[in-house]
Amino acid sequence: MSAEESERQSETPAADTSLPFEPKKKRQKQKPVKATSTPPAQAKEKAKEPEKQAIKQPPFSKEEMAIPQVVSQRMIRRVAAFCGIPTALGIITLVVSYLLAIYSDIKLPPIAVLLVNMGFFGLGVLGITYGVLSASWDEERAGSLLGLGEFGTNWGRMVAVWRETRQKNT
Repeated sequence: MSAEESERQSETPAADTSLPFEPKKKRQKQKPVKATSTPPAQAKEKAKEPEKQAIKQPPFSKEEMAIPQVVSQRMIRRVAAFCGIPTALGIITLVVSYLLAIYSDIKLPPIAVLLVNMGFFGLGVLGITYGVLSASWDEERAGSLLGLGEFGTNWGRMVAVWRETRQKNT
């Protein structure tokens, strides 16, 4: 058993609920410095300076918040498949209906072509979301072909964060 595997087993259950690429530690906020022997006007200015510094400094660096390259590439491949195929079918529908109208006696109702086309383009838009959410967000695990299990896990994480954010704002 490697040291990395033993670390994974010794992690707390709370670590399992976090995202695989979520930063492991949070930076501590800077505490405002209290002025004891300064006039009140200067004390107010000094009290504002640490607040400005705390606002300017984000809690995590860009590197800590970035999605790992492996996960990002996995998401891009899935979006290309789940969005690209329906979008290509939508374009092909337009071309085929045009060619049928010009070179044969088959006249398709325009509303039928429109509805089929809108259906394919709509599936393409949904494919973007499904492609991102069906990708495994764990760097070491590739996930399944269709990603149904990963979709359920990632959708649950997303809904939990929405609820948590909504509770904090109210």
